[in-house]
Amino acid sequence: MPRTRLYPLEDLEDIPGTKVFNARRSREAYHLHKFCMSLMKAENREEFKADERAYLDKFAMTEEQKQGVLERDLTRLIELGGNMYFLVKIASTDGWSALKAVSSMSGMSAEEYSKMMLEGGRSPKGMRSIRDKN
Repeated sequence: MPRTRLYPLEDLEDIPGTKVFNARRSREAYHLHKFCMSLMKAENREEFKADERAYLDKFAMTEEQKQGVLERDLTRLIELGGNMYFLVKIASTDGWSALKAVSSMSGMSAEEYSKMMLEGGRSPKGMRSIRDKN
């Protein structure tokens, strides 16, 4: 029996500030995620820290993805298909807490981000649709 969708998949691209991880993004970031998973081994983390570019060149990532890793631009890596569950391994390799990693994508310090979340998170008021912004 064919599956019926409740909404068009392109609606997932209409959520401001959100990149929904889907099959297309998974395929785009396959090699980025392989790199991230390699950081689970201490010897790979050491090799990466010793010469980041040389280590990245072992993976068939796009140049944009490699640059995102070198710049530790987690937001850009998510735009390039990355999933935070993989990307956090980069942050951990640098000794970052999960809080620091997430706050780095918010434009806030870790302290500001923590305070905002403890106070209930971001307000649901405001722009709810990218299409409706225009």
